[in-house]
Amino acid sequence: MRAVGRAAFGVVEEVRRQFKEIHGLMEGTARADYARCVDITTTGALKEMVAPGILAVAIPVGLGIVLGPDALGGMLAGALVSGVPLALQLANAGGAWDNAKKYIEAGNLGGKGSEAHKAAVVGDTVGDPFKDTAAPAMNILLKLMTVVSLVFAPIILSGHRFLVSLFF
Repeated sequence: MRAVGRAAFGVVEEVRRQFKEIHGLMEGTARADYARCVDITTTGALKEMVAPGILAVAIPVGLGIVLGPDALGGMLAGALVSGVPLALQLANAGGAWDNAKKYIEAGNLGGKGSEAHKAAVVGDTVGDPFKDTAAPAMNILLKLMTVVSLVFAPIILSGHRFLVSLFF
């Protein structure tokens, strides 16, 4: 979620820069550089996914080699048991905050401009990254760790046997 915030801040800075430097943009006579904003978000997303991607691959392999396949199975089971409910909670909470804002904007509880609407906008600001990025990312993380464990199972087994033969 912090990565989404950093990328959004980069886009805001770029939009501010374009309003300062591109004459006629405010009046609608000039065209904004949309490609630059897309580039900022794409580059930001790719940069922010490097470390989690490495961890999702390295942790199952490293844990399996050092502690063995039983420990790896336990780690994967724990990741599933905790990750699936967390992903469901993030998706549902984000959707609920989004729906609350839409409900208020439809004229309920004071409608647009009310204190309830201001609070709903803040909730939706948190809810959108929940439902659009964090919850789907949990799904990908769980699948990636499981697939990596299966693909590297022969290396994990032989590496663990080698470590056990060295120390025991």
